[in-house]
Order: sequence, then structure tokens, then C-alpha cells
Amino acid sequence: MGPVLRWGLGGVLLGVPAVIALAGPLLVGEPSPRGVSFSQGPFLGTDFVGRDVGEQVLLGGRTVVTVALTATALAYLVGTPLGVLAAMTRRRWLDELLMRPLDLLLAIPSLLLLILLAATVPPGPLTLIAIVAVISAPEVARISRAAALEIAARPAMEAMRLQGETWWRRAIGYVGRSMLRTLLADLGVRVVGALYLVATAGFLGVGVPPDASDWAVMVDRNRTGMFLQPWAVVVPALLVVMLAVGLNLLFDGAQRRRGEAR
Repeated sequence: MGPVLRWGLGGVLLGVPAVIALAGPLLVGEPSPRGVSFSQGPFLGTDFVGRDVGEQVLLGGRTVVTVALTATALAYLVGTPLGVLAAMTRRRWLDELLMRPLDLLLAIPSLLLLILLAATVPPGPLTLIAIVAVISAPEVARISRAAALEIAARPAMEAMRLQGETWWRRAIGYVGRSMLRTLLADLGVRVVGALYLVATAGFLGVGVPPDASDWAVMVDRNRTGMFLQPWAVVVPALLVVMLAVGLNLLFDGAQRRRGEAR
């Protein structure tokens, strides 16, 4: 697949659900009166409690997208500095102190950790953001440390140290800038992983009300009527898949373009 086609296809796949997620709530007026469960009318039929599926699709994406993106950003804000600090420190005890607790989190399956954390804190979007960030941050820290270790061992780093460059200038100006390609490659996978966790939380009813206007919740709550009214399941599931595939194509294209520029 050529780069232009990759960018174009990724932009379309990402743009459609993103526009629906962000602009959809602005297009919905007063909620329509509830009808018969899993009926074929109006446009996309009704859901398990008789609500208009089209309205629920327009309302259900903002939480999924904003929670996933915010949680990913928070994971990088926490994980990247920890990884760089662990890689650049000359004190092994500090490296161990920073990384070993994160290894414990990595040893717990993400789905189990999601359920355990959600069971101990009050539900809500902010809680879900924190949970997804806690699950993602250890992997970000590990990848950042691995990338920074290789960069910190280069002769250029030793030369900068001998020239009296400050630790911050070496860590941010050189190591941080040199890590961008690795972080960019990881970013696409990380956002898709956050989407998976948010959708899984909604599907399991973790941190999300059972009747919430949420794409993942729609898939879970309407699956019993899949053969009566499939659009209530197919449309939200397809939008989540489009988000994931579109993000991967765009980030992959950006990585390839950056590599060719070098």
C-alpha cells in the first residue's frame, strides 16, 4: 500500500468515527420518545429499551474517544519521564526502585487489573481515565527506558557530559528528541490499546452505567437482539474498529515518512 493511499484510507477510517464522536452530541436535539425494543424504525431502529439507535450512536462516541486519548496522554506524561530517568541514572538502586513496582503491574493481566481497580474506586469517566493510564504507564516506561538506554550509551552523550552540558539538556534535548521515532511508533499501538480497554470496560459495565450512551455499552446491551435488529450492535462495533485501524494506518504512515526523511 502506497503512502498516499495509506494516509488517505487512515484519514477516512479515523475521520468518520472521530467526527461522529466529537460533533454527534451537538446534532442531537430532544431525545425521541421510546418505542418498541429492537424494532426496525426509525433510521437505524431501536435498542434494547426502545431508544433511537441513531441518536445513541451520535451520543456514544465522545466518552470512548476522549477517555482513550486522555488516558494515553497521561500514561506518556508519567511513563516517559520515569523511563528516561531510570535509563540515565548512574545509581542502580534508583533504576531498581523505579522499575520493579512497574514490573509488578505488568505481571497482572490488563483485563484483571482493570476489573480490580474499578471495583475499588467510584465509577465515572475520570476514574476510567486514571485506570487506563495506570495500566498503560508501565509499558510506556519500559519502552522509554529501553530506547533511552541505547541513546544514553552513545559517544555523543559522553561528549556532551564532558563539555559540561546539564543533565536536563542531555535528557530532554538529546535523549528525548532521539526517542521520538520510537515513541511515535508506540503511540499508535498505545492509543489502540487504550481504546480496547475503554471498550472492554464499557462492554463489561466497569465504570460505566449499564444504560449509558456509549458505543461499547451499546454492543454489550444490544447483543441479545442481534438477529432482530443488528444495527444496534454492528454500527457502534464498526465505528470502534474504524478508529483502531485508522489510527494504526496514520501512525504507521507518519513513522515511515519520518524514516524516509532521515
